[in-house]
Amino acid sequence: MCSKHDRSEKENQHNASRRTAVKGAVAASAAGVAATFAGMASAQSADPYANPAEPALPPSDMKLDLSRTALVITDPQIDFLHPDGVTWGVVGESVTEHKTVENIESLFKAAKAAEITVAVSPHYYYPTDHGWKFEGALEKLMHKIGMFDRKGPLSIEGFEGSGADFMPQYKKYIEDGKTIVTSPHKVYGNDSNDLSLQLRKNGVDQVILAGMSANLCAESHMRELLEDGFEVAVIKDATAAAKLPEGDGYLAALTNFRYMANAVWTTDEVVKMLG
Repeated sequence: MCSKHDRSEKENQHNASRRTAVKGAVAASAAGVAATFAGMASAQSADPYANPAEPALPPSDMKLDLSRTALVITDPQIDFLHPDGVTWGVVGESVTEHKTVENIESLFKAAKAAEITVAVSPHYYYPTDHGWKFEGALEKLMHKIGMFDRKGPLSIEGFEGSGADFMPQYKKYIEDGKTIVTSPHKVYGNDSNDLSLQLRKNGVDQVILAGMSANLCAESHMRELLEDGFEVAVIKDATAAAKLPEGDGYLAALTNFRYMANAVWTTDEVVKMLG
């Protein structure tokens, strides 16, 4: 018959064995996670934007129904996309790398040929907007450099060719009398303009989303549209973002596109779908 001391000793040994086993399992798990991330980092060192070799998230099952699909382009404006724009010094490398200007035009062209709804959500600042009492970091910068500035909501004085104007090569698509040009968004997302209303009124619930910039207005539009019940495909090579000491905006957005969008496609994929 075991004494109380013997039982206590056995329990201590059993608990010690369990703690050792748990520690071993945790260590093995941590080593596995570390190895996984090390492998991902190594695989992406050549191309930080490459698709993961072994994705953990389920693949997209989004399929376009062109009768209820719209192309939405955020901020297709000179200040973001032209070498003369005020942000070119920080976004130009990304815009060039992804061929953003050319890819946006390819999307415009394909959407018009397919006769689907096309909408543009521009970013404008009027003099009264410069009286805001508080701003985020990028808002401060945009106001400081005069980004997207216009004389006022009822005036187009000085608009032609300004940083707030549309890229010249896009005007034939935007100014055709069929493209929806929404009221301006003011910070990043479309909750402050009439984009969702315009899309709903046109029977749209699927959105092909592209435009500038990836981690700001494009991502914010994606989030708001998803919250409003739209199915959203983000076109990853028809956007771009700033590269700053604080981080690569495009890489930050790409991660969130993969996590949240119903699909993340390339321009070539979309052009084929619309053809």
